[in-house]
Amino acid sequence: MVYSSQQFEEGVVLLIDKPLGWTSFDVIRKLRSLIRIRKIGHAGTLDPLATGLLIVCTGKFTKRINQYMAQQKEYTGTITLGAITPTYDLESEPTNFRSTDHITLEQVKSQIVSFIGPIQQVPPAHSAIKVDGKRVYELARAGKEVKLEPRTVHIYSFEALSLQDAQLQFRVVCSTGTYIRSLANDLGQALGCGAYLSALRRTRIGEFDVTAAQTMDSFAANLNKPQ
Repeated sequence: MVYSSQQFEEGVVLLIDKPLGWTSFDVIRKLRSLIRIRKIGHAGTLDPLATGLLIVCTGKFTKRINQYMAQQKEYTGTITLGAITPTYDLESEPTNFRSTDHITLEQVKSQIVSFIGPIQQVPPAHSAIKVDGKRVYELARAGKEVKLEPRTVHIYSFEALSLQDAQLQFRVVCSTGTYIRSLANDLGQALGCGAYLSALRRTRIGEFDVTAAQTMDSFAANLNKPQ
């Protein structure tokens, strides 16, 4: 759908399929330059190494951002077993390698049960949470140790879809505030072999599905079509 400048000002909800390697703010910055509007924001950050659904609100619809952020989120992805990383994902190098030859899909499924429901989760040390006015990842990169308190999050569904060559394919439905990186790390601890998040895609936020989202390229192309 092609919108006018007035419609963007009045308020539009855009569903964007965030590209790999982009920050969520990269998307906002690019969209702001394309549609030339200042009032624009997204409903829930995705890490640079994640892809998938980003809800973007413009104009008066930015008032809806908190409403969308509070909704359930669905993710699919890959957890690599047998090592850990400081960031719980591939933004840092894997270390502490361990054998996973003895781990079966059935064992993973039996451990996953303990993560379903309301759980206490400690956010990653490399996260955007603020402590004393500074982002935790900035303190971590400066070599400062920060103790983060566990928070209650809700895991509505956690499915182990397949396991091959230490690569666990999964699907998660969770509450806002859940860190899938922490979930991967905690699962690795429960299995006794370590684990980190190696791929992540957000497929749904509430009633909004990534299948209805536009890529940045398609959005730009549609924007230039004559109305």
